[in-house]
Amino acid sequence: MGETAMPVHRLNHAVLYVRDVERSVAFYERALGFRVVMGFPGAAFLQAPGSSNDHDLGLFQIGKAAGPSQAGAATVGLYHLAWEVDTLDDLEEIAVRLREMGALVGASDHSTTKALYAKDPDGLEFEVSWLVPASLITEETIAGRSSIQPLDIAREKERYGATTRGGIGVSVAG
Repeated sequence: MGETAMPVHRLNHAVLYVRDVERSVAFYERALGFRVVMGFPGAAFLQAPGSSNDHDLGLFQIGKAAGPSQAGAATVGLYHLAWEVDTLDDLEEIAVRLREMGALVGASDHSTTKALYAKDPDGLEFEVSWLVPASLITEETIAGRSSIQPLDIAREKERYGATTRGGIGVSVAG
């Protein structure tokens, strides 16, 4: 029997354990514009703006006494989730909001991906990225993937346009 690739197309949603559901809901609503679509005591299910998923993020409360995640430091576990935005204007708007909230911890230019890194109230890291559309990828862009540079959103807006729709999922020309 030969190996067959799994027919998975995308990630439908992620579920996180958090200390305080209400605090986490308020954070994701303000930071990324998510909205609650369903919930019950100790749990909430949120949908990203423009998403057609039933929900994109599930939150389950485990209590304020819960310790911080040791994933990557002392245990295996999830490093981060990555959410995509449509335009560099959207990325800049989220960068401003995350900075104002004290949640922004980094911003990197991965050549084909322009990424912000932030932490939620429980210290769980997530990424928000804009992907260079495949039609705009050049040999120089591909070569640049071997190094990570600081992100300069203003420079990227000049290069690609503030309202250019980003690639979806994978931006590599093929």
